[in-house]
Amino acid sequence: MPENIHDSLITCVGETPLLRLDRCFPDPDREVIAKLEMLNPAGSMKDRPARFIIESGLASGDLRPGMRLVESTSGNLGVALATMAGLHGLAFTAVVDPKTTSTNLRLLQAVGADVELVTERDESGGFLHTRVRRAQELAEASADSVWVNQYANDLNWRAYYETTGREVLDAVQTPVDYLVAAVSTTGSILGLARRLRERYPAMQVVAVDAVGSVIFGTPAGPREIPGYGASRVPELLSRAEIDHVVHVDDARAALGCRHLVATEGVLGGGSSGAVIAAITQFLPTTSAGSRVLTVLPDRGERYLDLVYDDQWLEMVSTVGGVSDPRLDVSTQA
Repeated sequence: MPENIHDSLITCVGETPLLRLDRCFPDPDREVIAKLEMLNPAGSMKDRPARFIIESGLASGDLRPGMRLVESTSGNLGVALATMAGLHGLAFTAVVDPKTTSTNLRLLQAVGADVELVTERDESGGFLHTRVRRAQELAEASADSVWVNQYANDLNWRAYYETTGREVLDAVQTPVDYLVAAVSTTGSILGLARRLRERYPAMQVVAVDAVGSVIFGTPAGPREIPGYGASRVPELLSRAEIDHVVHVDDARAALGCRHLVATEGVLGGGSSGAVIAAITQFLPTTSAGSRVLTVLPDRGERYLDLVYDDQWLEMVSTVGGVSDPRLDVSTQA
């Protein structure tokens, strides 16, 4: 029998397990299963598009060893791109802003990223537009640099269609009634939805967005947790493919994180807590016998100074008006 040993971290991406969240959601009439994407080797679901985009570029000739990738990132995609780029002989520049956590900055530097900081706020009062423009400028300044452009890059959603979606369909034998997933670029939710709906066309898709995000037309506002929500509408967004939108604020996302680790032992990041909060409200509105699939995108170690810090939680709870620990969140159809 041949040995099953990988020759590179690159081939370790994917094949993450599915976990039934019966302790987190003890409802005998409904089932919630989660794809544990934090178990990817660089720590998040973003390993998938990082690998897919790089390998597609190398295969097409758009990328060659020695070239540089440039992208605006708050953390996870940057860590994944730096890791995968280095293994393929590429360089990577991460364009970040003052709200990037110190943990993520240290991670980016540790895995070999060059870090460029923008400090000018954009027209929405945040930094995303400024970051994106700077990433584009840096890429255009050199013929050997390529802008990843995750918000508009079709390889983003295709990575999840080809890998995550296939893995879920290989693992499950009965229909998935709801897909509940956090959104930022919308690449992951659309890639998964498109693949799963090929087998389960009646599946409903529930996007979990941040309070203060503008993706679905709600007003821009302050947000502290990176990883979900955005201050621009992604070019990838296909509103017709999303049936419901749930908005979750920072405090409720943090409470979701704490509930997840207390019940299942899963130390998830901020967007993982957001989907837990969203499902807590959404689940009772579903029919008995419903099966819900969600994605837990990244690890909680990157958020110890945010969602797992009691003083931080007290601060955002006061700002957001959360006076008790119930995971009640606002829903927009």
